[in-house]
Parts: sequence; C-alpha cells; structure tokens
Amino acid sequence: MDDGTVGVLSPHRQADRVLAVMRVAVFVVSLSVQFGLCWIPLFYYRHEYRPAWLAPAAFAVFALVTLVSGWWVLRRRRPPGVFVASSIAVLFCASTVATAAVPAGGFFGAPHWSFGLVGWQLLMLLLDRPMIVIVSALGGHILLSVLQFGLAGLPGRIELGAAAITLISVSSFQLAIAVMCRTHYRRALLAGAMAAERERLATEKAVAEQLNDEQRVRFAGQLGSMLPLLVGVADRTLDTRTDDVRRRCAVAAAQLRRLFAENDDVPDPLVHELSACIDVAERRGLGVSLAVSGDARPVPKIVRRELTQPVMTALALARSTARVTVLRTEDAIRVAVVADAARQDVALAPSALIEVECFTLEQRVWVEARWCPRQMTAGPS
Repeated sequence: MDDGTVGVLSPHRQADRVLAVMRVAVFVVSLSVQFGLCWIPLFYYRHEYRPAWLAPAAFAVFALVTLVSGWWVLRRRRPPGVFVASSIAVLFCASTVATAAVPAGGFFGAPHWSFGLVGWQLLMLLLDRPMIVIVSALGGHILLSVLQFGLAGLPGRIELGAAAITLISVSSFQLAIAVMCRTHYRRALLAGAMAAERERLATEKAVAEQLNDEQRVRFAGQLGSMLPLLVGVADRTLDTRTDDVRRRCAVAAAQLRRLFAENDDVPDPLVHELSACIDVAERRGLGVSLAVSGDARPVPKIVRRELTQPVMTALALARSTARVTVLRTEDAIRVAVVADAARQDVALAPSALIEVECFTLEQRVWVEARWCPRQMTAGPS
C-alpha cells in the first residue's frame, strides 16, 4: 500500500504502470521501424552514401540506444535521467551524421531513413516527461534536419513539397502519439485519485461504524454498571442527600461525560477527557485548576480510561478545591490530582496498565496515576 491508501495503489503508481505499458508499445514501434523499415533503404542506397560507412555507423548507434533502453523499458522502469540526457545527445549526433551522409536529392525521402526513426526513440525516452519537453525535443530534431536540408543546397519546388509532406506527416503522427499517451497518463492519474478517495472514504466509514459499535457496547456496559444507582435513586431507596450517594452520582456523571469525549477528534485526547471530568466537578461548585506540562503524545484509549479514573474518584470526593496536573516526558505520562478529601474515602481499584499512588498531605489527598509506554507490551488503541 502507498500514501496511506488501503486496498489500491497510489494514483501516481497506478498511472506510472499505465505509462510503462505505453512506453513498451513505443519501444516495440521503434524496434519495428528500425529493423523492419530503415534497413531496407540503408541497404538499397548503400553505394550512394558519402562516405559509405557513416550511415551504417549511425544505424548501429540508433540500435544501441534502443536496445540499451529496453533494459529499463521491458522491466517497466523509468530510464535514469542521466541515461536519457546522454542518449538524446547521442541520438542528435547520430541523426546529424546520418543526414549528412544522405545523397543529393534524398532529404526527407527514402535515403533519409533516420528522420522518422529519431522521433520514435525520443518518444520512448521522454514519454514520462512533461509535454513541453517532448515537443522541444521533437522540434529540435526537426529544426536540425531542416537546417541541414537548407545547407545542402537550394532546393527546388518539388523537393520542398516532398519535404513538407514528410515533415508534416511524420511529425504530426508522432506528436499525436505523444499527446495521446500523456492524455491517458493524466486520465489514469485522475482515475487512481478517485479510486483512492473512494477507498479512503470506505475505510473511514468502516472505522466509524466500528467505533460506533464499540461506543454503543461500552455505553450500554457503563449504563449497566450504573443501573443499580439509577434504580436506587428512582425508587428512593438511596437518599440523594447523603454524601455517599452524591459522590457515586458525581463519579457516574464524570464517567458518562468522559465516555462522550473519548471519540472526539481533538489534538490532545487525554487533556480533553480530563477537561470533561473537570467540567462535571466544576458544575458541582468545585474549584479545579489544570496544569499541563510536555507535548501531546499518543495514548491508547484504554490507558486514557485508566489514567482518568483516579482523577474522577478524587474529584468526586473533593469538598471545595482540587488541582489536576499532567506531566508528559519521554519515559512516562503522569496524571496527578491534589484534593481536599480524606484518604480513607479514596478507594482506588488496582490496574494492570498503570501505577497508582495515594498519599495524604495534611488535610489534602494526593493521587498520581503513572503510565510507562515502554513497559506496556500490548493493549488496544
């Protein structure tokens, strides 16, 4: 998988695969043109080239560039930039040499076999480059050929017409192939982006549904644990005027508020859930202050529940004031609360994920929950 996409390739990888297939097709065309068409006029007019060895030498250079390019093309890989640049320079030199050996009156005709071949090889090398680069390379080759054509002597009307027909037919066809390949590449890129977006939305939907199911189950379990308290308050077997019932109700309200805050999309979930618990305490008239030290770090949801549980218990037992602190270091995350409550009133359940300590400081109780990520071997997030 790439770029965070689940189930599909990244758009660029998918489009590059389409472009690699098109490059193979252009490679096959280049081979077919050189070894299926170009060698015939090269052999037929072999005695007219001056000097005679230049045309076969240029033919060999063209063949070498094509065959070496096939090492990357047939493996569906992009040729290195250094190889592409050096190959283009070699092709331009070989084209100049082959054109210089063309006999008089043979420009843009059968003896000028190299003119159409160079365009295909340039397409093979530059197919994954921007369109402006492809057009510039093709235009440079045409300009160089026309310049040699003009320097060879003043052409007649018939020669000019034949040259124009060849230039337009060959160049326009190769340019059309380049435009078609780049268009298919852009469409493949767009299709890949749309597929990746659909997959991302489907994944987000599945995750949201799973989280919703987990939230529903946990909410039902939370209500189930609070059911005796709710029933007792409803049938008046529990007296809400007593401190014990009030504290139980305060803890239950904080648990529900924290449960609602668990799935909120916030930068710092731990502080967000602690703030939800503090808000419940402040609604009871308790004065609570919160101090946070250290940068936000990812904390699994189950660990956040364990870290906030002692805070809820201490806040529910506090009489008037409390201070909550969060200290985050590389080795541990500590959540502590100092409240004006009696230590014997604070009953903390043991936990396998965190360490909890409780001390009495004069008329106040100090409770600290500590989580060391390195000591946690497993746990759901």
